[in-house]
Amino acid sequence: MRKTLTVFFFLLAGALSLNTQAQGWDTGADFVSSYVWRGTKFGTGPAVQPWAEYSTGGFAIGAWGSYGFTDDEAAEADLYASYGFDLGDASVLTVTLTDYYFPGTNYFDGDAHFFEPMLGVELGTFSFAGAYMIGSDATDVSDLYLEAGLELGSVALTLGAGDGAYTMDGDFNVCNIGIGTSKELKITDTFSIPVSGAAILNPSSEQFHIVVSLSL
Repeated sequence: MRKTLTVFFFLLAGALSLNTQAQGWDTGADFVSSYVWRGTKFGTGPAVQPWAEYSTGGFAIGAWGSYGFTDDEAAEADLYASYGFDLGDASVLTVTLTDYYFPGTNYFDGDAHFFEPMLGVELGTFSFAGAYMIGSDATDVSDLYLEAGLELGSVALTLGAGDGAYTMDGDFNVCNIGIGTSKELKITDTFSIPVSGAAILNPSSEQFHIVVSLSL
């Protein structure tokens, strides 16, 4: 756990020394009708998902969480660091490290921590990402997840597949087929709220979800 925190602070210090322009803090929150992550639903009922992020140049470091409004809230509190490399022609290569933590256990014991290095690339309207989930002792979990995305105007298509915890039998299979869109909900002449919705099918678990979210 101490090594993980050291990595985050080291990356932050490095980013501050590399770029002093286009930097700053940002924060917000999403309100979702249900929390569905990579085709799997967590908890019951709606949830609030707050976040805070510091960015400078292509580097970003932040925190993200999800807390339900019911007793089965499936609480989550994550830290992440990422760096995006501009490849030109509307293309970006992004490297991300995420520390997943699920409140309810001792944070400093690391029993509920999972670490995920992820590599993603955006090529215009097409995107692809690969992630590998590792347990706190590097042996608990070693699950692979791959996802491709395509934007067609205001519609976003997603196709994801994985193994281990991502599928019912642990074998590599498609677990996330999604189609979504978003719009601005006008409240006043100067204020609007981003609204997004998605229909998500998980062939592995044979479940279908519809999710709506409001962003502040």
